[in-house]
Amino acid sequence: MEYTTLGRTGLSVSRLCLGTMNFGPQTSEPDSFEIMDRALEHGINFFDTANVYGQRLGEGWTEQIIGRWLAQGDGRRDKIVLATKVYGRMGDWPNERGLSARHIIRSCEESLRRLQTDWIDLLQMHHVDRTTPWEEIWQAMETLVAQGKVQYVGSSNFAGWHLAAAQESATRRHFLGLVSEQSIYNLFTRAVELEVIPAAQHYGIGIIPWSPLQGGLLSGAIRKLAEGGAERSRAERVTEVLAQHRTTIEAYEKLCADLGSDPADVALGWLLSRPGVTSPIIGPRTVQQLDASLGALEVDLSEETLARLDELFPPVGKGGAGPEAWAW
Repeated sequence: MEYTTLGRTGLSVSRLCLGTMNFGPQTSEPDSFEIMDRALEHGINFFDTANVYGQRLGEGWTEQIIGRWLAQGDGRRDKIVLATKVYGRMGDWPNERGLSARHIIRSCEESLRRLQTDWIDLLQMHHVDRTTPWEEIWQAMETLVAQGKVQYVGSSNFAGWHLAAAQESATRRHFLGLVSEQSIYNLFTRAVELEVIPAAQHYGIGIIPWSPLQGGLLSGAIRKLAEGGAERSRAERVTEVLAQHRTTIEAYEKLCADLGSDPADVALGWLLSRPGVTSPIIGPRTVQQLDASLGALEVDLSEETLARLDELFPPVGKGGAGPEAWAW
């Protein structure tokens, strides 16, 4: 396993991050335990979850599964960098969502209880809250850091100017502020290259891409459908999207075949080669899928291959950061 630091911090995280959104709804608790055990065997030390994962309002089902795994001991908690999120709706009342100081602190306490741990390594704001001032948000985060309940703070789904506003506010308070931003980023979805990634690089904020395979579209979708290897619900979704992008995906899978690499490995390998990227999130439903993801670390994409990928999946505008991406 390869490791890097999370943004400008000294915290070491694996180049692949284990996403746990499937734990509970898609993957049983015993299978989830097996996946987390295998992740440690592979050297993956970065685990990502959220208080809303599990599709049961207010229960934090996925966090509970992780908590019971951690409770087995054997040094599990000390081995991993544990990230969770706050923002999403956890109940039916007005103050049970968002980034008010009340909700941040209460949600953190509830996550700690479900995860059966004394601290969260990375507490991420799951979405920007346009109604809450940064002074209130940072005051709550500072309290949690001072109490030792949170080590670092990150964001998710922020625009570039949100990163700037948040970080400038934190700097005025002499607070470390954001160390990571979790954004949707893959060959198909490259908008973050315009402003989010440049802002993150400027402030020393590590990028954690989610949906690196665009919902399975970049994982060899055409081949899997032909072989009957895709689960029914996923196959239906992929079939709908393929109606629009079949020509591109066919060319992509042919390129991967010519390289002798699995399409999922190429998609993840491309992300690992991108500036500012810390750790793409992989979300395996099975141990076999987790094992297969490790192949991405062996992918070495040549300049010719990278250029061909840009042809198949053009960046926004002229490519790269704005304003040069759209202006002279």
